[in-house]
Amino acid sequence: MSLELIDFSATWCGPCRMQKPIIEELKTKYAKVNFRIVDIDESPDMARTYNIHAVPTLVVLKDGKEVSRFVGVSSKEKLETEIGKYL
Repeated sequence: MSLELIDFSATWCGPCRMQKPIIEELKTKYAKVNFRIVDIDESPDMARTYNIHAVPTLVVLKDGKEVSRFVGVSSKEKLETEIGKYL
């Protein structure tokens, strides 16, 4: 079983900068989760593949399949609850 959280963001995005420390904190707590940050300007094809229309958007994948998505800044507690469902 693999669990991945992809953070779609952009350098110019203020809310993305607010989301970043939350993701960094979760990275240290959940070593079994693969966290990836994807800059939509540097990886537009990947943003299209995941149908990203706003940033930040967080996509949670379990075994390669999307199980949830959060648009906008998400709290640490909300993300921990979601991660806990799949670990």
